[in-house]
Amino acid sequence: MIYLLVKDYRAFLEAHGVGFLRVFNDVTFQSTASVILSFVLVVLLGPRVIRWLRRQKIGDLASFDQEQMNHLMRGKIGTPTMGGILIIFSIALTVLLLADLGNFYVKMAVICLVWLGAVGAVDDWLKLTSARRAAALPPGAHASRQGLTSLEKILFQIGLGILLSYFTYHYSLDPRSHTLYFPFFKNLSVRMGPVAFILVGTLVLSGTSNAVNLTDGLDGLAAGCAAIVSFTFLILSLIQGYSLGSEPLATYLLLPRIVGSAQMAVIAGAMVGACLGFLWFNCNPASVFMGDTGSLALGGLLGYIAVVIRQELLLVLCGGIFVAEAASVILQVGWFKYTRRRHGHGKRIFLMSPLHHHFQQMGWQESQVVIRFWLVGAMLAMIALATIKLR
Repeated sequence: MIYLLVKDYRAFLEAHGVGFLRVFNDVTFQSTASVILSFVLVVLLGPRVIRWLRRQKIGDLASFDQEQMNHLMRGKIGTPTMGGILIIFSIALTVLLLADLGNFYVKMAVICLVWLGAVGAVDDWLKLTSARRAAALPPGAHASRQGLTSLEKILFQIGLGILLSYFTYHYSLDPRSHTLYFPFFKNLSVRMGPVAFILVGTLVLSGTSNAVNLTDGLDGLAAGCAAIVSFTFLILSLIQGYSLGSEPLATYLLLPRIVGSAQMAVIAGAMVGACLGFLWFNCNPASVFMGDTGSLALGGLLGYIAVVIRQELLLVLCGGIFVAEAASVILQVGWFKYTRRRHGHGKRIFLMSPLHHHFQQMGWQESQVVIRFWLVGAMLAMIALATIKLR
């Protein structure tokens, strides 16, 4: 409703000679404005949302299986979590006001945001209010469940990945929209059929969603890294979807020209602004955490944008921090189980996983880990953008 009112108001003013408002239909303006608007929304709404979360007693539990880590993270106990609702609301409202809601990819991105945000919110709410709900039960009664199981979360993610990948594949008949492109190589690409496309899309969407979720363990880490990757994909979306003149920039740079994908820059811009605004409250010492509510949705959106603009493999490079965090957990768990079966006791590769906790155990301060991970993430983003010209 708000979007329709704004749209009608623009049309009225243009009809009466205020033609400069046509700039609102330009995707470069929309994407720039989306960064600013989503940032302002989070900063303005942040204090009220944090106070509400405190009243609901939705605080971090900060519980680990190593006593040393419990000691390091003891100051975070009780910090309001589920701050991801700030991120989701600001992105959704920004997209509603600035993006082209008739664009197919925008519709799918909104579904992705709401779906994963809802899954994360349910999981956070069940986990963080379990003690309060248990206290309200009569003596002898069993407390209700504490969060969604890992299987339930992954099934929701896979289900969403299959649906979005299926409809995205069948939306466009352009072969470029169904091709997997390799960074660094000019002529290396693989044309995918519907099954391969859906498998890759589902893997990217669910994998990125979980990887960002695993990264969200220190003040500002996930939000800062997500802002860097989102900004990179804002640029890529403009390059591959925006056309100015007879020869699109994507054609000059030998990138696939995906019609309609420029609107993904508005989505990415909203993510950049929301993450930066959230850092206002999430920087060390954090006054709020995003929880699964924000991390699952941010990761899923990044994955979907990569699928739309056909840069799934470049996401692996650009989001190298997320990849490293997820890989550290997979390697740690896999090696522990293997050595326990083979030798009777489990061994570890890292001092602790995810990777950011390994460096904490090595003696790095939390702020050192976060800022150094940001720096590495920024360098990986620069390398990812440099591959465009190398092609």
